[in-house]
Amino acid sequence: MAIFLGIDGGGTKTACLIGDERSILGSGFAGGSNFIREGKAQAQGALQAAVRQACTVANISVERIAYTCAGMAGVVSSETADTVRQILGEIVPGELKVMGDNAIALEAAFDGGPGVIVIAGTGSIAYGENAAGENARAGGWGFAVSDEGSGQWIGRNAVSALLRAKDEGRESSLDDIVRKEWNLNSLSQIVVTANATPPPNFAALVPGILAAADAGDTLACQTLTRAGNELAQLAAIVARKLFAGAEAAPVAMVGGVFGNSALVRQAFYNCLRADVPHIALQPDVVEPVRGALQLARKLAKR
Repeated sequence: MAIFLGIDGGGTKTACLIGDERSILGSGFAGGSNFIREGKAQAQGALQAAVRQACTVANISVERIAYTCAGMAGVVSSETADTVRQILGEIVPGELKVMGDNAIALEAAFDGGPGVIVIAGTGSIAYGENAAGENARAGGWGFAVSDEGSGQWIGRNAVSALLRAKDEGRESSLDDIVRKEWNLNSLSQIVVTANATPPPNFAALVPGILAAADAGDTLACQTLTRAGNELAQLAAIVARKLFAGAEAAPVAMVGGVFGNSALVRQAFYNCLRADVPHIALQPDVVEPVRGALQLARKLAKR
């Protein structure tokens, strides 16, 4: 019986699934494995920990893994794919395929069929393929200049909104959230930390922002609504390129930002529906690691 491994390596979380031809046998999780952001050593440690945990749950030795597919954040070229392949080659045996995380998300959402996926985790990107085999993307150009609607974007924009509110004499619970997460005592320290080089982990602020929005904080709600609108604009760019006219445009949501915020999902849907009326949005947030496992199984059928 062949054993298959699917890996979803993101900027914040690494997820693994081990399975046979039909069933999922075990899962494993660890911290982020985007080697561009985290470094090769930390990425390798996270990947090794997630694979080891999945093997333990499945009661299967890593040597039995015959086929692995890894969808990784940060894989945007053959060179970056080669780096991940080298890292994983020291962890898992058998045949190994490495690709961007957008590819495994598309597989999980549409099982190889056409559609548009919008990933919103630590970073963000919209990517799609149509029935003619054409593909398109929008966003995903990195935290400093892009990744609209991502966790990093949400955190940065929440801090920006907080500072504007301070200028205007308005209060927000985001003040306490930022100080607590970054272990700061004053507004001046927030300013220094936010402008530091390298920049702070803005995405770490997202859980607090979500809690503040649930409690009715105006700035938090506005920030999450803007995130949903930004993500909808990315999806619309791709959908218009690939699904013209009355052709239905299947769209799926991927990532923790969508999964953890009903406000983001609702704003995303409302904005996208207004801009591209012929979308067909999947209601559930997709788990890309399932697509990675499906693609690993397909390696054995070639």
